[in-house]
Amino acid sequence: MTAEITSRKNELVRQYMNFSSSSRKRREEHCFSVEGARLCADAATSGLKIRMLLVTKEAEEKYGVYLHSIRESCRMEYKISDSVAKYLSKTKSPQGIFCICSMPTEKGKFPAVTTGSCLTVLENIQDPANLGAVLRTAEALGINGVLLGGSCCDIYSPKVLRSSMGAVFRLPIFVFPDTSEAINHLNDLGFQTFAAVPDAAAEPVTAVCFSGEPSAVAIGNEGNGLTEKTKRACGHRVTIPMRGRAESLNAAASAAILMWEMTRRDDCPE
Repeated sequence: MTAEITSRKNELVRQYMNFSSSSRKRREEHCFSVEGARLCADAATSGLKIRMLLVTKEAEEKYGVYLHSIRESCRMEYKISDSVAKYLSKTKSPQGIFCICSMPTEKGKFPAVTTGSCLTVLENIQDPANLGAVLRTAEALGINGVLLGGSCCDIYSPKVLRSSMGAVFRLPIFVFPDTSEAINHLNDLGFQTFAAVPDAAAEPVTAVCFSGEPSAVAIGNEGNGLTEKTKRACGHRVTIPMRGRAESLNAAASAAILMWEMTRRDDCPE
């Protein structure tokens, strides 16, 4: 490890900040930045290549277990001062561990179709915290993959990475510019496709049979929901029954309920 980096103008510091703040830079260089002991270790243990590690002296002493995993797949390591760590950090209490990672190899256009496959389709999700929360829940519930359609926010933005708690590294994620085309292809593959809508005329999700056939539920933008084109592409429309006065739930809450219903039972409702 070289001498401690103490200047914000250091080229490596600039590089990290570029990947942290610019989705364009991330796409161009096929890299992204990660902050925090656990999240950086998650990236390493999930098989991602760690191009660079920036770490403070205090972090070395405090997070040795996490650093062991990171260093096993790390190409370069540099010590940084506390002031540089504060500058790099997107959190109130920086842990002093920062990495630049290579994006994983892109997966195929669609996940493998198996009996009981469950997919979540997200369209135009703009809130990074919402997107991260959906990915975290999808991984926890055993969803087989997530399709991002339209203009969803960047999954490698710092807010998405933090709120997903590492799910971005492990969950099969597929990106499509046109959600309705992705839905049509799922229909052709034999999936039951469901558009989630805040409409009392739609079928209650608690009455839907998700057992057996592969299923995909589409969830739309926080403010506008699914586009009409995507709704028409789906074979069914489902809604979450609500007893209160709220007209709808936010995307993350809706997705959590819908994914739970998709995965929670073996038998169909009577």
